[in-house]
Amino acid sequence: MAAKSVAVVDYGMGNIDSVCRAIRECRHVPVVTNRPEDFRAAAAIILPGVGAFGDGMANLRRNALDQSLTEEVAAGCPTLGICLGMQLLADVGTENGETPGLGWIPGRVARLRPIEAGERIPHVGWNEVLQQGDCPLYAGIPSGKDFYFVHSYHFVVENPKHAVGATPYCGGFVSVVQRDNVFGAQFHPEKSQEAGMRFLANFLDL
Repeated sequence: MAAKSVAVVDYGMGNIDSVCRAIRECRHVPVVTNRPEDFRAAAAIILPGVGAFGDGMANLRRNALDQSLTEEVAAGCPTLGICLGMQLLADVGTENGETPGLGWIPGRVARLRPIEAGERIPHVGWNEVLQQGDCPLYAGIPSGKDFYFVHSYHFVVENPKHAVGATPYCGGFVSVVQRDNVFGAQFHPEKSQEAGMRFLANFLDL
C-alpha cells in the first residue's frame, strides 16, 4: 500500500511526537498541522490529546480548527481521536463545568467513579478492551487485549451502537467509539505495543 499523508492536529494538547513515530512505523507520513488546507489534503486525520476538556476545546476554537475539522469529517475523511481527542468528539464535557464539544458522536464526558476497592483515579496503566460490534480497527486483535490508559474522565455515549469497546474499570466504561468514519480510543495506541500498532495500522489502512 502506498504511503498516506496523515494530518496530526496540532492544537497544543497532544503527545504529538509519539503519535508521529507510530504513524511512521506504520509506513505512512505524519503531517503535524493546524492548517485547513493540510486537513483537506490528508488521507486521514488524528486528533491526539492530553489534558483538560475545556482547554482542548478552547484551543481548537481559537483558530476555528473545530470548523475545519468538522468539514473534513462531514466529507468522509477517516478521523481518529486518541485519549482527550476521543472525549472531544462528544457533545459536552463536564470537567470544571460544562463545555460544548465537537458533537461528532452524541454523548457526554463524565468523571470516572471508583466502584471497587483499589480502583484509583486517574486510571493509569494497562487494561483490557472488550470488543463490541464490528469495528474494522480490531482486525487481527483478539477481544480482551490490553492497551495503555491514562485518564480521569470517560465518554458516556447517547446511542449504545456507537460504543464498540468497553473496559472493566470503575463499573465499566466505553473505551472505543465509532460513528461512520469517526473513531475514538480512550487508550493510547501509540503506547500500547504490538496491539496498539495493529489498531493504528488498521485505522490508517481504511
